[in-house]
Amino acid sequence: MAYPDGHVGWLVTGHAQARAVLADPRFSSRYELLHFPLPGFEELGALPPAPVGDMSGVDAPEHTRYRRLLAGKFTVRRMRLLTERTERIAADHLDALRRGGPTADLVRDYAQPVPAVVICELLGVPYADRDSFAGHAVTVTDVEAPLADRGAAYTALQEYVAGLVRTKRAAPTDDVLSDLTGTDLTDEELAGVGTFLLGAGLDTTANMIALGTFALLRHPDQLDVLRTDPSSVDSAVEELMRYLSIPHTGVRSALVDVELDGRLIAAGETVTLSLQAANRDPLRFPDPDALDLRRNAAGHLSFGHGAHQCLGQQLARVEMRVAFPALLRGLPSLRLAVPAEDVPLRPDHQGIHGVRRLPVSWDEP
Repeated sequence: MAYPDGHVGWLVTGHAQARAVLADPRFSSRYELLHFPLPGFEELGALPPAPVGDMSGVDAPEHTRYRRLLAGKFTVRRMRLLTERTERIAADHLDALRRGGPTADLVRDYAQPVPAVVICELLGVPYADRDSFAGHAVTVTDVEAPLADRGAAYTALQEYVAGLVRTKRAAPTDDVLSDLTGTDLTDEELAGVGTFLLGAGLDTTANMIALGTFALLRHPDQLDVLRTDPSSVDSAVEELMRYLSIPHTGVRSALVDVELDGRLIAAGETVTLSLQAANRDPLRFPDPDALDLRRNAAGHLSFGHGAHQCLGQQLARVEMRVAFPALLRGLPSLRLAVPAEDVPLRPDHQGIHGVRRLPVSWDEP
């Protein structure tokens, strides 16, 4: 496969082959070794190393150190508490939707703010700061915002998280950042990890809630499954993850020569993983283009696989298991307010697939 910068590497589309690459330490995630398949990066030249705290762009042993420190922070107890808080957060936003109805942009009014407030809970952002913090977080991921505004919002978030780290060191509370102040991470590393968790946990979940709702509204038979059978929510979330595959592309670089499926991938060559294609591989998922909420979609690659598998996947599942049923219960007549073909999608070159806006309407009581 030819990359935008002229590099010639590989494209992997099969589920078994993508899983093999993701699990193989001979393939590196280091940004400075990668050639990106999406347009726009070629103008930047060689990419710099990952910022401090960004676990996605480093390999072992640095990645192992971060992951070991973070893995124990997503405990069953914390997930249970966050489930209860997510239920309250979703209910509050649905109340606001109904008050402002009977139309809304579901991205702006539900899909983005719910995970933004949950991230505030996870990181221990004080209540008084949450509107400002969440506003900056949403701006950073807004593909329609001017680049200067997104850059300014990112800088503001970094500065805020750095200050929050200092506050947590002085007076810890019951949250992930406070827990991490008891490790050997420096203030710079803590601030980097906090910013990384924000970026990894907000845009992805927000787009899953919005795009997942869009998919359900376009498949009313499947929407009825979720609405009438509450026990289907776990399989529904996994199937929506597989079917939509919003983190659509993975990238790795071969550190040494590797033979994969009878092909020799030479050291230094970049391998692009089409997670969307892998999640619709008919050898792994029969009738893969059908949305079937009763399907056993275990083994999908939307959370990745191997050493870099999404650390916050249980939190993302908590948010989706709450957000979808709450929305369907709270607004039983929910429907698209525009034809499906008029719903604006995010640009193809964005790393996360999703909708920019989702105009919906419902019947007032």
